[in-house]
Formats: sequence, structure tokens, C-alpha cells
Amino acid sequence: MALLSPPPSKSKSYPFSPLPQAVHRPGRSTFHAQTTKNVNSLSYTSITTKIGEVNKWNCYGLEGKVRFSRRVMLMPIVSAAVTQPVSENERESNFKRILLSDVVVTRPREVLWGRKWNSVDMASAAVVVSMHLLCLFAPFTFNYAALGIAFGLYIITGLLGITLSFHRNLSHRSFKLPKWLEYFFAYCGAQALQGHPIDWVSTHRYHHQFCDSERDPHSPYEGFWFSHMSWMFDTNTLTERCGKPNNVGDLEKQGFYQFIRDTYVIHPVALAALLYAMGGFPYIVWGMGVRIVWVYHITWLVNSACHVWGKQAWNTGDLSRNNWWVALLAFGEGWHNNHHAFEYSARHGLKWWQLDMTWYVVRFLQVIGLATDVKLPTDTHKQRLALADS
Repeated sequence: MALLSPPPSKSKSYPFSPLPQAVHRPGRSTFHAQTTKNVNSLSYTSITTKIGEVNKWNCYGLEGKVRFSRRVMLMPIVSAAVTQPVSENERESNFKRILLSDVVVTRPREVLWGRKWNSVDMASAAVVVSMHLLCLFAPFTFNYAALGIAFGLYIITGLLGITLSFHRNLSHRSFKLPKWLEYFFAYCGAQALQGHPIDWVSTHRYHHQFCDSERDPHSPYEGFWFSHMSWMFDTNTLTERCGKPNNVGDLEKQGFYQFIRDTYVIHPVALAALLYAMGGFPYIVWGMGVRIVWVYHITWLVNSACHVWGKQAWNTGDLSRNNWWVALLAFGEGWHNNHHAFEYSARHGLKWWQLDMTWYVVRFLQVIGLATDVKLPTDTHKQRLALADS
């Protein structure tokens, strides 16, 4: 996801190196501790999950039903530890454990220095930096009306635009909406200044396809801050890993999304002009700067914090975690292990106590007849992915 994207071009393939073994520090979670006890009797444990009628690829807008099996490596480090023992000194010298987490940075990547920046990278960085600089005026321009504008746009662009539209509706097709309402919510997402829908959805689908591997656009294995935000400023590497966006044909064939892509920059500028006409510079500072930066970091925390801190209830074979405080800030997106287990589900907070504001809105739309084909995980699917200690 680049904040500003180049015009689309013809897709082409790229060579990729084999994926490395994931490295964890044993003993940092119940799941890892229990598995390590069996290290003398087995090299790894695997589970084969058959997803029956739940077609993962239908979430990506592809037609047809496909039955498939997915082999999940529960504890890759067990096999690695048996065949290739690594001393503590070697581990400390080559890897860096993220603070208060069992996640170890195995492929540290420096994005800001030592490489050539292209025009898209520089434009994206300029937008992010300028929004943060605009926030410096917040203490001097505060008034309750400006704060109300910022909060209202936080709901409109964050909840309706990013979590409901870009993520659950467009990326995963968790439910259907009438086209007029789908387009309205997607337009709200475009005003979050996180990229146009085609670009955002493509990157997110690649994240799920290659989650926490060398081809993942933003894995904490390459560093916390890389997964949080700096990955956005290296579009060449993203293209080398995933290729040009070729997984969003369902959006590219719709004129509305083509229009938003081709005119993307105009829309936040128009909103800024409207805010200035309504309330002057304070509305620009709070309605654009503070609100956009707030939604930025809440969205980015799902990529970073929810792959570093929290608990796993499901065997997903990746680093995804359920994180309650991110869930509160990001309208339910923090129940991230739930989401990675059941990508197609419109509901992320699967327990009654797991607050999920986005799901409540979807459920309301379903009750009044606007949301249809709402997908939820089946009990059978839950049983197949549940961890023994959950």
C-alpha cells in the first residue's frame, strides 16, 4: 500500500528465494512451551485443515468453488532446533527480540537509508511527514468544534472507510452491499489518505497470501517499525516480492474504482478545502492532520502490534495475535488471530466480550436488509483450527 501510487502497468513474474524457517524464542507462550516438551519425540507437528465449502479465494473476488487442504506447521522451530542447533551467543548476535514479545527479528531491513528512493516513495513519505508536522499546531488551534470534526471523520474514514469497506467488504468479501452503499463506504476510505481502494486491497490480499514469509509486504520478522510503517516507502521491494497488483481484478473492472485510482489526489484536497471553508485553519489541523495521523497509526498497529503482542487462540501458522487494546482503537480489527484464522468472516470479535464495532455496524446493516451474504465461521471450521490450550 503506497499512499500515492503510479499508474497501473502490465503484470510480470519475479524470481523469489526459498522461504526461511520462522524463528521464535521457546518458552515465551503456552503454545510454544507445550510443543517444545515433545522435541525429543518429534521434529514438528502438523495439522491438515480441509475447508470444505469455505472457499478462501472467493473472498478475493474469484468465481467458482475450490476444495483445498492447508498444511500448517505448528512449531517450525522444533525441527530447526533439532537439526541446526544455534548457541545463545550466535542467536543474540544475529537476531533481535522485539520488546515484551517472543517474536525475533530475523531479517532486519533498513528502508530509510542506503538505497535509492523513487518518486512514489518520496511522495508517500512527504505526505506522512507533512501530516505529522501539521499535528504540531494542534495545541494552538484547539477548540471543541475542531475536535468534533476530527472525531466524526475518525469514525467515517476509519470505521466505515478502512475497517468496514477496504478491509472486510472489499479485501475479503465478507458480505455484500448495494453498489451505491459499497461505493459510498469506499469513498470514505479514500479520505483516510491510505491509498486508493485497488492499491490498499491488493497489498492486504498479498499480506494474507504470504503472511510472515519473505514475500509478506510487512512482517515484523524484518523489524517492528518496518511492519508498522517504513515498508510503505519502498515500493520497488514490494513489487519484487509480490509483482504488480494482479489480485484485484474484481475491483479493476469497475469504473468507480478506476475513477478513484486515476483521480485519487483530488479527493483529500477537496475535503481539506471544504474544512477550511467551514472552520478555517483549526479544522485543517484537526480534521486533516490529527485525524489522519490518528487513523494512520491505528491501522498500522494492526500490521505491527497484532503480529507481536497478544495471544493466539487459533492455529494460523503465522504471528497474528489477538490484541484487546488495538481492538478498542481499531473498531474490532485487533482480534487479528481470529481474523487470520477465518479471513472470510465479517465478525472478528468471536467471543461475546470481544468488542467489535465494525461487526456491530455490519450486523445492523444486515438487520435492515442492506448487508447480505454475511459470512461467519462454522463450528466445524473452529474445531479444526482451535489450539489445544485455548
